[in-house]
Amino acid sequence: MSEHINLGKEGEEQALRFLVSSGYKIRHKNWRYKKNEVDIIAEKNNLLIVIEVKTRTNDYFESPKEAVTKKKQRFIIKATEAYIQQFNIDSETRFDIVSVIIRNGNSEIEHIEDAFQASLL
Repeated sequence: MSEHINLGKEGEEQALRFLVSSGYKIRHKNWRYKKNEVDIIAEKNNLLIVIEVKTRTNDYFESPKEAVTKKKQRFIIKATEAYIQQFNIDSETRFDIVSVIIRNGNSEIEHIEDAFQASLL
């Protein structure tokens, strides 16, 4: 497996542990929609929370929020609409980003709540 894929999987695992320890109930991870996937779908405080995980070894070039492009946001929103319909969900939805920076054996995790909104795209 490539180093890039291993880094991404490690970041997602760390994000999952962080979210669970913060009181989130994980509904799905790596939920597939068409040719892509949504990293994490969770619940907390009667909200459906869709989470994109960005894992890096540094944050020199762009912030995690910048790394989730408008195109990626549109895909996540479209996938979320399909998820809501498939599982007959009737709750508010929030879109978050979890940034995991792994360097020198240490990790920094930043949780950006309400990182983008469907109505603004």
